[in-house]
Amino acid sequence: MRALPVRIDAVLVQALIAAALSFAHLHDLALAAGQDGWKAWAYPVSVDLLLVAAWRRLRSGEAKAAGWCWFIVALTASLGANVATAGLLDLNAVPDWLRILVAGWPAIAFLGGTLLAHGAIADSSAAECESAPGPVTSEAPSSAPELTAAAPQSAPPSTPQVPPALVTLARKVADEHRARTGTPIDTSTLRARLGVPLPLAEAISAQLT
Repeated sequence: MRALPVRIDAVLVQALIAAALSFAHLHDLALAAGQDGWKAWAYPVSVDLLLVAAWRRLRSGEAKAAGWCWFIVALTASLGANVATAGLLDLNAVPDWLRILVAGWPAIAFLGGTLLAHGAIADSSAAECESAPGPVTSEAPSSAPELTAAAPQSAPPSTPQVPPALVTLARKVADEHRARTGTPIDTSTLRARLGVPLPLAEAISAQLT
């Protein structure tokens, strides 16, 4: 059998090299900030996964504001590690603010990944609700006496399913808003803070009251 020719994509090779270098820089920065062992390797994985999740949201065309927000957050973390490990920072004497930032990154990555994943589920649920067929009504026989037909009542809109983890997060956001402003959070503000569609934000607001 004739061997198939192997094509090497130069752009793909360059992307793999850049990803490997960025991965190593994030690992070195996490290690210098006191995250040793497997934790130092988990940091670059979380940054790369958040980048991929944000990029997929941008490619889907839904909730681009949330996608761009978390894409910039993950890109800033990656670029910051590259710059910090390029000789501008003494890795043997990492400042306290950088240690705090590195320690708090897992919570930031978890929040971003949760919002991006749940937002995608809510968008698909809304699309399925819009494509569902309307109620089918039977016509009266032609021999029956002519009667005034009553206007059919439209079925009530279905409420999106809200994941419990998203309700817990929304409750924390609402408590923080009340503590800061002294007033309950409205649906528009809650939607902007969570980066979710309006139907899902209304469903969450109903559960917060």
